[in-house]
Amino acid sequence: MVCLGNICRSPLAEGIMRHLATEYHHHDWHIDSAGTGNWHVGDAPDRRSIKIARSYGIDISGHRGQQFNSSDFDRFDRIYVMDSSNYSNVIHQARHEADRQKVHFLLENKQEVPDPYFDDTMFAPVYRLIYEACERIVKNEQ
Repeated sequence: MVCLGNICRSPLAEGIMRHLATEYHHHDWHIDSAGTGNWHVGDAPDRRSIKIARSYGIDISGHRGQQFNSSDFDRFDRIYVMDSSNYSNVIHQARHEADRQKVHFLLENKQEVPDPYFDDTMFAPVYRLIYEACERIVKNEQ
C-alpha cells in the first residue's frame, strides 16, 4: 500500500487489509505500506488515521512511516497506490516490465483515494473507500 507520506492513506490501507486478510483466512499474506516521499520516515500515522481506524476496531498506532524503494518490487506480488502521483513515482522506480505489472491503483478504474491530510472531514469517507477496495481484493482471492 503506497501513498505520499505513509501517515494517512497507506497505513489505513495496511491496517484494513491486515484485518480483512485475517478475517478471510489469508494468513500467508505479507502486507505493508510505504510512502513515495521521505518526510515521515519513522513517524507514527496521523492521529486522525489512528482515530478512524480505532473506531472500527483496527489499531495502526504501532506503524512507523517508511519510504518505498525498488527492492519492494522483490518483496511483494502486488503494489497498490492511492493516486496517479503515487503511481508515477512507483512506476519510475520499476526496473523492468515485471515490476510495472505489479503496480495497481487501489480503487478500480484508476480512481484516486483522496488525500485527507488537509481536511479532517475526509478521514471517514477515505476509510470507507479504502475498506471497500480492500474487501473487493480479499474477496476476489477466495
